[in-house]
Amino acid sequence: MDTTRRGSRRADLLTPEQLAALGGLELVARRVVEGFLAGIHRSPFRGFSVEFAEHRPYQPGDDLRHVDWRMYGRSDRYYVKQFEEDTNLRANVLVDASGSMGWSSAPGRLPTKLWYARQLAASLSLLLLRQGDAVGLTVFDERVRARVRAKGGRRHWAELLRTLDTAEAGGRTSTSEPLREIAVRLRRRGLVVLVSDLLGDVEETLLALRFLRHRGHEVLVFHVMDPGERALPQLADARFVEPETGEELPVSVAEMRDEYTAAVDAALAEWRDALRPQGIDYVVVGTDQPMTLALRAYLHKRERLG
Repeated sequence: MDTTRRGSRRADLLTPEQLAALGGLELVARRVVEGFLAGIHRSPFRGFSVEFAEHRPYQPGDDLRHVDWRMYGRSDRYYVKQFEEDTNLRANVLVDASGSMGWSSAPGRLPTKLWYARQLAASLSLLLLRQGDAVGLTVFDERVRARVRAKGGRRHWAELLRTLDTAEAGGRTSTSEPLREIAVRLRRRGLVVLVSDLLGDVEETLLALRFLRHRGHEVLVFHVMDPGERALPQLADARFVEPETGEELPVSVAEMRDEYTAAVDAALAEWRDALRPQGIDYVVVGTDQPMTLALRAYLHKRERLG
């Protein structure tokens, strides 16, 4: 079994329930990323290697720390070492903090969708920053509630964490307007990662995501789902409550379980079929699943960006 330091089990393989018992956002994200990187043995992903790649002639303005003085001693010429980790990717992580994201089908055992989204955003941001990339963050519901401009460096992660820590679920789900506002603000092409339960208007959300692609951005969508949304509980009768409006609907669970499951599967297939032709990666992540599944999906996307 792969382990992190001190012989503990890799945090990226722990269930969200186990992760929540470890501590706060920063501690959990660090443990998750450390465990995840420990599990990548011979990483094929560009940016995660700090191995020497090649020399190139020194140019005015180059960092003198990267000059190879042994090469200078042999050739009497200045050469600079280049490393595989050199990158200039600019990423923006968008976190849905609408009212529906504050829901859990098993409070006290399963975290809310927003808890999972915050942990995933923090972990992704740390991975990107460790690669030398610039990371920005946007928290939204029907409007943009908080925004952190994309920057690099370890100190920047503290600002991202503060913003995520204060994000609370509230407001209606409407991804279209925030996504369009973000697309207009982003002047430089890069990677946009959307973390949401996608409970807003489907057609409007698809249109906004296509708009991002039209402006040249690479897009990765994490569809966050509670297991209670994938399948109805083993109950005879239940009362469903719409989390953003409070509207209640009594139903016979036994009679509609199969129909409900088929409808959910069809909805997920609709998202996949609509996004794939646009070159948008779409990944369903459950709030009962380890973080490693989502992080590997990100790495596959990152690998294709070169």
